[in-house]
Amino acid sequence: MKLKILQFLKRKKSSGYKAQLGVAALWKDETDFLKAVSKVYEKGEIKPITITPYPVHGLEEASKTPRSWIPWFTLVCGISGCLFGLWFTWWASAVNWPIIVGGKPHWSLAAFIPIIFELTILFSAFGSIGALMYACGMPHRNPPVIDKDLTCHKFAMFVAESECPKDKVKTIFKDLKAPEIKETEF
Repeated sequence: MKLKILQFLKRKKSSGYKAQLGVAALWKDETDFLKAVSKVYEKGEIKPITITPYPVHGLEEASKTPRSWIPWFTLVCGISGCLFGLWFTWWASAVNWPIIVGGKPHWSLAAFIPIIFELTILFSAFGSIGALMYACGMPHRNPPVIDKDLTCHKFAMFVAESECPKDKVKTIFKDLKAPEIKETEF
């Protein structure tokens, strides 16, 4: 039994994610990082992946990131939850178990608004979480790590080798005065 558990834990990544070789540039200062991202996207030669330890105000504008599709998916899930709540309360009280209580009709919308509202929120929340996990390619069991300090105080730009040659990327990062440049996988 122990052997099977150890074999399970030693398995490689559970998702279809495959790390790519490339070049990463690291910054410690947020404002320098934002200026560098703006310059890179103004030139348009490369489109790096930006990695930050926390949300950085202005990064979406600097990197010209398009609006996400996740809010639209959340809206569809919310409407689905509302419709499911309407159908389920009608079916449960008017079709499956029709009981007249106090002379009221079998199905009354006002009585079931809390249930419909809660199902709307439930479907929206689970839909958002599922969409975010899908968009991020999660779960990763052993994701590649560019630098251990990226989760606390460093900012990075990564360009895959398949997108642009290493030498060209290194010269671009040197022109941006990146404090640290390294060849890595991500």
